[in-house]
Amino acid sequence: MKHLYTLILLLFVNGFTAKIYAQAQQNTGSVADVAFIQGHWKATTAQGQTIEGVWLQPEGENILGFMRMMKSGKADLYEILAYEQSEKGLVSMVKHFKPGLLGLEEKDKQDRYHFVEASKDRAIFQKEGESLQILYEKRSPNQFVIARGTKEGDKWKFTDLFVFNRVK
Repeated sequence: MKHLYTLILLLFVNGFTAKIYAQAQQNTGSVADVAFIQGHWKATTAQGQTIEGVWLQPEGENILGFMRMMKSGKADLYEILAYEQSEKGLVSMVKHFKPGLLGLEEKDKQDRYHFVEASKDRAIFQKEGESLQILYEKRSPNQFVIARGTKEGDKWKFTDLFVFNRVK
């Protein structure tokens, strides 16, 4: 009888631990949560700026992307985006460059965004140290959006920054 109680206790603890581990894994994210962004995309803003972005397919525990922002036919800004799996979960890192590859951030610094949540074709990241979220959302096979989230009261409100269409 003592062995039966021990077995039941072990099964309970094992099930409880597995549930907690699964919940922790959900909050850390993985490269698979953002794999939908891969491809070649192009957007035009209301101000006439053209943004072209390319995200490579996932390889190992990372995805790499880059964007070129053009204004009046000239380069205005470049971005390199890296999504990496870290010991704390999925992290998005962004470096900005002016024409001539003049970095806007210090040499060893980058904007860092930590994974918040994901669902099918949708992922949200929180900027480190700020009350700012970035939403990546594939709205159709040929449309992908990056939106900026700001907190209003106890809810997040997202406003589209770039509405990309797939380049064929």
